[in-house]
Amino acid sequence: MSRKQIAALFVMLGLGIGIFWWEARKIDFNSLVSTFKSLNYFWLAVAFLSILLSYGVEALVLHTLLKKKEDRKFGWWEMYRIPLIQALFNAITPFSSGGQPAQLVGLMQSKIDGGRASSVLLMKFVIYQAMVLVNFIIAMLVSFNSVAKHFSGLATLIVFGMVIHVVTISFLLMIMYYYDFTKKMVQIVLKPVLFFLKEEKRDKILQLATNYIDSFYQESLVLKREKKKVIKASLLTILQLFLYYFVVYFVLLALNCDHVNVVDVLVMHIMIVMIVSIFPIPGGSGGAEFSFKTLFAGFIPSPSGLILGMFLWRFITYYLGMFLGIIAVSKKPKIEQQVANKSMERK
Repeated sequence: MSRKQIAALFVMLGLGIGIFWWEARKIDFNSLVSTFKSLNYFWLAVAFLSILLSYGVEALVLHTLLKKKEDRKFGWWEMYRIPLIQALFNAITPFSSGGQPAQLVGLMQSKIDGGRASSVLLMKFVIYQAMVLVNFIIAMLVSFNSVAKHFSGLATLIVFGMVIHVVTISFLLMIMYYYDFTKKMVQIVLKPVLFFLKEEKRDKILQLATNYIDSFYQESLVLKREKKKVIKASLLTILQLFLYYFVVYFVLLALNCDHVNVVDVLVMHIMIVMIVSIFPIPGGSGGAEFSFKTLFAGFIPSPSGLILGMFLWRFITYYLGMFLGIIAVSKKPKIEQQVANKSMERK
């Protein structure tokens, strides 16, 4: 990690501590300790297990998209560390922009060709975005009316988040199926937008946009050819997401909130994920905690329980990934011998 990235890590940890201090400042400390002592530690352990399995299934998605017959056997740590690296860099960069390049570096450390790794990560990204959108649409159909009725302010953010996801997926699909048209459209739209920039800078941005579209189109051809892999990866991604969504339900059970409806809880978590995605601050810090407090206040009656629940949920789904990501970055896989063995087999 660079100094800038380490600084960003400490800034996000400091921001997190500040947010929880602010939220807990009016809560009686003894009440908070009492709530912590009364936790159901079995369900808390299940919540931790659920997020670890979620990373494991994400690693399976990666392995599914990556593996070819002629490849050597990939070690479990080689695959498992990639989602952890992604979690770390997503957590310290705006709009989770650092996760994709960090994963690419992680795969290249396993001696996987950069072009191939880039293609696989792009496929994984598109599948993930599509499955998030599918889950969100289903959640909207199940209980958006309830959310819109009780939380009108958040409903606006939720719809905004959905629009961003729909536009992103639609744009990627347009490149896949209407390549020439999309390329011309982007040029036509960007030229007036960049009119006030210097010609040199404007040309540079236009060229970058063109390169991005060309690169994605080439990778999308691979996506079209690998239909079986895409279907299997999509199903695994749904499982990965549900393991993630279930964390908040297990946290509520750990807080002895046994009366909650699992479907309602999952829908609320899906809504939070959609809201967090539109916050530019790394990890959606601030927005995530606000959304949790607003949506789950009705599930957790005591103020100390609500704050503790927010802390546990946030730690498991956000900060744990950061800490595990640090281990993943520092512990590189030992693959030289495996690569050598594979080369000997080919000879």
